[in-house]
Amino acid sequence: MAGLIPFNRRRSDLMSTGFEDFQNMLDDFFADSRPFARSLAGDTFKVDVQEKENEYIVEAEMPGIQKDEVSVSLDDGRLRISVNKQETSEQKDKNYIHRERRFSSMTRNIYLADSNAEGVKAKLDNGVLTIAVPKAIKADRSVQVTVE
Repeated sequence: MAGLIPFNRRRSDLMSTGFEDFQNMLDDFFADSRPFARSLAGDTFKVDVQEKENEYIVEAEMPGIQKDEVSVSLDDGRLRISVNKQETSEQKDKNYIHRERRFSSMTRNIYLADSNAEGVKAKLDNGVLTIAVPKAIKADRSVQVTVE
């Protein structure tokens, strides 16, 4: 992939509108040459939401995450799942110290309109966070009207 060249750099006759430099600048801006660059797809966790008769089941894939690094809250129908992870590595060899640190913070918000904050359960097992959110019981607001 590193050897690929955008088409407008190979053949300038394809883009003869006078905006070649502008197009090349855009290509350079949107082409990411860093192999381990952050991306939205790589920095968030996958979430599946199932609706059942009496509850919602939310499953989030979180490999390598410990339960003390996860925060789950439900406020006004908004389920918020947050992860704050800190990794530190230190090696002492010969006459130098090698340290690496990585801090990751990810948050997903899911709106569950008829959720009930009472009885929400969350469990992290084998890298999968499963959250059961009960649905609020809707009161029957229908009124029987007698016909005269």
